[in-house]
Amino acid sequence: MTPSSSHVHWTEADQARTALWRSERGSAPPQRVVLADDTLSADDAYHLACGGTGLLWRGDFHNARHLLEAMARRIDQVPKRKRIKATPPVPISQAFNQHRQAQAQRARILGMVLIELDADYQVALRRAPKVSAACHEAWDTADQNPSHAGEASVVSLRELLGITSASEWRRVGVEIAALGGEPVARIHPHYAVFSPVRGEYIGLVASAHLPKPPKGQTGLTAFDIGTGTGVLAALLVRRGIEHVVATDTEPRALACAQDNITRLGLQAQISLQAADLFPEGVASLIVCNPPWLPARPGSALERAVYDDNGQMLHGFLTGLSQHLAPGGEGWLILSNLAELLGLRTREALLAAFEQNSLRVVSRIDAKAAHPKAQDSTDALHAARANEVTSLWRLAAQKPAPAKA
Repeated sequence: MTPSSSHVHWTEADQARTALWRSERGSAPPQRVVLADDTLSADDAYHLACGGTGLLWRGDFHNARHLLEAMARRIDQVPKRKRIKATPPVPISQAFNQHRQAQAQRARILGMVLIELDADYQVALRRAPKVSAACHEAWDTADQNPSHAGEASVVSLRELLGITSASEWRRVGVEIAALGGEPVARIHPHYAVFSPVRGEYIGLVASAHLPKPPKGQTGLTAFDIGTGTGVLAALLVRRGIEHVVATDTEPRALACAQDNITRLGLQAQISLQAADLFPEGVASLIVCNPPWLPARPGSALERAVYDDNGQMLHGFLTGLSQHLAPGGEGWLILSNLAELLGLRTREALLAAFEQNSLRVVSRIDAKAAHPKAQDSTDALHAARANEVTSLWRLAAQKPAPAKA
């Protein structure tokens, strides 16, 4: 998903102005844009943003950040009338949908504070930070339209802050203890590529029993489907897999994985391919950590969490048997959060295994350890507190014995 490439229009000093509109969520630019500066109150900004008016900032950059924080507090405050009249309990699936709608509305309102960038992504505001390098990192891989070169652009302040934060994560990296090394090896996530900050699934891949090599061979070949940062491909090599073919459809993910593979010195053992799910051929081990929730993503980053109609999960299960070498296994890494939210049943998952001629060799589980699992104020706490991530070891069903 590349940023939206429409344009935003406004009037300044009696002159009509236009600039490229950048939105990672693919949202349309505001139809009405007014200039805003340090004299604008948070209440007025909040009401304008709620009405769909974009606020193109012309004041101090740090004051724009303070304004954004004040607007967020107004969104998050529960009105007195709602505190007095308690909301009756609703089914968890409805609570999930309400939570997503509230998050989308929050993002829409906060996305109305706008920042103009020049052709090299410089911000001409007082006390503005240097964001050019971070913007080049975020957009140059995804935006392949040469007509955008040399053009000024407008982006929401909220998105720009996300880009600069992601650039810092990319610079520092995330320690992955399972990769070993001294100091401990790090994975460097790129913008809009899901960061491996949740260690449960990495621990499962690090501890599951590897299948035996095919008869007459001493080593294993593996596929890593939807590689993202490349962390699981790297982990498989660290565990002794001779060669891993890692696939993804997203240019940003492929660039990120290549960066990490090079940093770790694993170019000889890991091959990257732009592919929808499987590469050509067969492997003794095929690993897939698909998005865990069957819902429509709202941005490129959300595609690591939301799998629209479970397409990736079902695509993996449908094609797994034909890509497994004799005696091979498919490792499906999946949280039960979708089940706890009423979005999928365990019976439906097991039926999908059966329908695709797959049998469960074993399953290993890990309880959720991320902060939201302990946050009782979270709208979905009841589900998150009971979340379990599982690694399903799947193999092709053995053919029924021939009748005498």
